[in-house]
Amino acid sequence: MSTYYATIGLEIHAELKTKSKMFCGCKNDPDEKRPNVNICPVCMAHPGALPVPNKAAMEYVIKVGTAIGGTIADFTEFDRKNYFYPDIPKGFQISQYKYPIVSGGKLAGMDVTRIHLEEDTGTSKHDRGDYSLVDFNRAGVPLMELVTEPHTFATPDEAAKAGGDFGREFQMLLWYLDVSEANMEKGEMRVEANISLSDDPNKFGTKVEVKNLNSFKTVERAIKFELERMRALYEAGRQGELVQETRGWDEIKQSTFSQRTKENAMDYRYFPEPDIPKFKLSEMFDVAAIRASLPELPSGKRERYAKEYGIKAEDVETYVGNPELSKWFEEIAAVLAKPELMKTASNYITSDFLGLKKADPSITMPSAAHFAELMLLASTGEISSRGAKDILAMIVKEDASPRALAEQHGLIQKNDEGALKEMAEKIIAANEKAVADYKGGKLANLQFLVGQMMKESKGSANPGLAAKIFKELLG
Repeated sequence: MSTYYATIGLEIHAELKTKSKMFCGCKNDPDEKRPNVNICPVCMAHPGALPVPNKAAMEYVIKVGTAIGGTIADFTEFDRKNYFYPDIPKGFQISQYKYPIVSGGKLAGMDVTRIHLEEDTGTSKHDRGDYSLVDFNRAGVPLMELVTEPHTFATPDEAAKAGGDFGREFQMLLWYLDVSEANMEKGEMRVEANISLSDDPNKFGTKVEVKNLNSFKTVERAIKFELERMRALYEAGRQGELVQETRGWDEIKQSTFSQRTKENAMDYRYFPEPDIPKFKLSEMFDVAAIRASLPELPSGKRERYAKEYGIKAEDVETYVGNPELSKWFEEIAAVLAKPELMKTASNYITSDFLGLKKADPSITMPSAAHFAELMLLASTGEISSRGAKDILAMIVKEDASPRALAEQHGLIQKNDEGALKEMAEKIIAANEKAVADYKGGKLANLQFLVGQMMKESKGSANPGLAAKIFKELLG
């Protein structure tokens, strides 16, 4: 069987959350529902209107570049990328070609080629039957484009997973830097995958670009499907049918489809934008200060959580991907001041709390002080794990003292050995068969007897102590 080499590269567009658009003062508002209200002569390309670059957008791109270890250009310029779509009012897009703001860098195990800045297009509406409409509210919104180097993988599954992982990590990075909402459902972040397959490790195959993938699962499915489609053509001796093209993704059929022949850079007739001056970024920005001001990034948080708290890798990922939950976790850690308890606390948060949240999204995080109090009650054995879960279900609806709730509902565990022994003797006398079976080798019956004590005590008996007493009484 032939060996094939799967290669992917990603192009990711992310809208930046500046107050105004890239080259004019119009409001940048992705939530605006009324069409064509955030427009002006500049973003509508009226004659004589001149673009003025958004300095905040340029700074956001520098932030991202420094966060991934990229090289920030000293000289940069904007270019005209010429192509006609109805949703591009100018008939060209102001973008960057030869001199991007960021070159190089690395993220999620993949090398980055460049990050440049451009303007977004308008939005076409095709739901009117025999005609279409265009909403230009989005036209001119700052759009950052990241391009990765091509990476080769042994299998379609590995390539697909790498593509999805990179997209997720990049989205989190944008959140941490607070430069983009990167909401894929709203089109604020769009992924395109460049995919090829080759039977020669020293050559790339024919490249296909799959555009506008709107979820990370879709990215993974599209990469895997396309590589398997290419492999089927190779194995049938029909690799000559592979052409450089742009393909779309059909969510219903879970397959790609041909859209058009892929353009090359020369087709866009790039040339420097004559209405915007060249830039020397070192005169505009203090890159060292920007780098020093970066917040803790996902990679740093992973390393710190594993080192400080020793929690499971999957728990770490949960916190890294949920800043609000992460903040609460750290507040609890500060109150407990006992690192050895944070594994237990994390288990309750990621399993029990998030389980309750999934069942009822209206519940809220209790105060860190009350959650920490609950963990202390559980760790000292004053309440059982079952009692801790019951109290957690109460305090997510009404934040209150776990100790007070435990006392109110009789959930404080009885640790009076004398009282429990007296209760155990009554249970033994009332369950002769279970006792005989236990003595005959059915050790699982011990749990039945412990269960009877928990029932008799209305859950207040310490199950560990109960098991110890039964073992001593039954020999």
